[in-house]
Amino acid sequence: MRTLISTSFVSLDGVVEAPGGEPGHRSSGWTFKDIEFDPAAYAIKGSEQEEATALLLGRVSYQAFAPVWPGMTEEFAGYNAMPKYVVSTTLKAEDLVDTWGEITILRSLDEVAALKETEGGPISVHGSATLNRALADAGLIDRYHLLVFPVLLGAGKRLFSDTDKDKQNLKLLESEAYGNGIQKLVYDVVH
Repeated sequence: MRTLISTSFVSLDGVVEAPGGEPGHRSSGWTFKDIEFDPAAYAIKGSEQEEATALLLGRVSYQAFAPVWPGMTEEFAGYNAMPKYVVSTTLKAEDLVDTWGEITILRSLDEVAALKETEGGPISVHGSATLNRALADAGLIDRYHLLVFPVLLGAGKRLFSDTDKDKQNLKLLESEAYGNGIQKLVYDVVH
């Protein structure tokens, strides 16, 4: 069974929307505005790319990343080479870019669960706030890689849903705090 890893930039109050400057959020770009850059805080991003064997995205994140990531050959060479899966009920095959390698559309969380049952290494979920909440609520996420930023954003898409569900325990695997206030937290989901 493959490990499904959710990796996110998250504010202290749980917002994951527009961390890199995506339009539509009043605090867009909050991961780098007024926060000193510390390369050590982002080292996990390199190890994630080396560890992952597939990329899982929701439609919105796919449509944001697909025009940009294929041209970022130094930063995303690993992700660009691996298979990508997009979870969407509306995306059509003709909507997919042809410059980003193998891309498969999955139509349901059942198809994500079936993908997890295949042979292979970890599957990394980037961005995709709506998908992350649905995957978590369905019990499909196995690990969280979180970079928690010292900001409170108030409004925006959150990493975790407010669904009324049973308590979910997490096991801390790694943690580190950086001089700029960012904290790295790596948790396994206790199934």
